[in-house]
Amino acid sequence: MEWYRFIIFGRVQGVFYRKFVSQTMMKNQYKGYIQNLSDGTVEVVAEVFDDDFDTFLQILKKGSLLSSIENIEYQVISEATFTADGFEIRY
Repeated sequence: MEWYRFIIFGRVQGVFYRKFVSQTMMKNQYKGYIQNLSDGTVEVVAEVFDDDFDTFLQILKKGSLLSSIENIEYQVISEATFTADGFEIRY
């Protein structure tokens, strides 16, 4: 299990992307958060088990019906600076 930080590029703001991802992550019992960034991208920080990584990434790639994902960058976070009981949208 690792904590990851994902940055999602494309048409992801104002198209219900955060809502879709957060609801799907809660159904799948992931922990973390999603938030819009000022540059038009979306950030996701989440705890992901190694065997679930591909499933997690597919959820981010799918997005809402109106979203269009161009690229996803990610990195492992060595120490998460917060605790999460579920998956939340941050504003």
